[in-house]
Amino acid sequence: MLKERLKPSFLSAMLAVCLMTAGFAHAEFSAQELEAFDNEPPVIKDLLMRANVLVGDEDDPDGAWKAADMYCKAARYGSAEAVYRLGMLYAFGRGVPENRDYAANLFGIASTHGHYEAQKMLETIEIKTSATPPCVLDDVAPEKGLSGVTLVKETPEIDQYIANLPKNKRWVLRLVNTISKWYKVDEKLVLSIISVESNFENVATSNKEAQGLMQLIPDTAERFNVKNAYNASQNIKGGVAYLRWLLAYFKGDVALTVAAYNAGEGAVNKYKGIPPFAETRLYVKKVQARYPFKTHAYDAQITAPSPALKAINAKRRI
Repeated sequence: MLKERLKPSFLSAMLAVCLMTAGFAHAEFSAQELEAFDNEPPVIKDLLMRANVLVGDEDDPDGAWKAADMYCKAARYGSAEAVYRLGMLYAFGRGVPENRDYAANLFGIASTHGHYEAQKMLETIEIKTSATPPCVLDDVAPEKGLSGVTLVKETPEIDQYIANLPKNKRWVLRLVNTISKWYKVDEKLVLSIISVESNFENVATSNKEAQGLMQLIPDTAERFNVKNAYNASQNIKGGVAYLRWLLAYFKGDVALTVAAYNAGEGAVNKYKGIPPFAETRLYVKKVQARYPFKTHAYDAQITAPSPALKAINAKRRI
């Protein structure tokens, strides 16, 4: 029983989760999933296949929670695959409340039983807590979480853009929702940046070698430890980390942050404000149309503020 095999674990770093590996974007079975299911006893295989369909059923608001209940049952039978998939649900708050301690511990349990994807999840985290969902230990239903993607209000243009986003791109929304919460950056600012940068195309590449959803150039990717800019979770994690740094550097000034995201903080400092580049000015205009807020909360401990801020503010008062 898994109850006898639990090991202490505690999440001390951000989870580098990959939405697509969990099968959240669709209800079809990949060859890898079918192979994993075939390695399970019939009762577990049945639970996994039924749960996988429920996770991808957008017409059933309780689908992900029902899937979590089935993963819990399969986990109690000893399935590492079920433990891993339940961990992904807790990592994203799908059907169950978002709980990184539960997610980390579940990845640790699955990893000790040789689950490859769970081992990959543990490459960027350190395990130190024994927090485990009660439904894995006993025959109880998992707690229900909130359904849907929670978005802040009063940004009409980005709301309309998201509402019209094709179904095959909507998987990005939950990934942004999760990572933005970790970094305490408004997800609507992140979504606005992605919409202008790449139109939600994961493999987008610019003529300046900017890559992926948030169009990271190689230097920025290296700066924020992004190994593969076409990996959606890595790309968004790096882009949001950069936005968080820029917000601290420019003390929450959204226009300067957006301009620096496009042209670099050095250019903003040099020109004491939004650089006089047609591309950058159009870029800032587009993003601010979708995200019209002038200021954003920031963490002053992340970095010292820009030395040009005083001059920038003085220039604005003229």
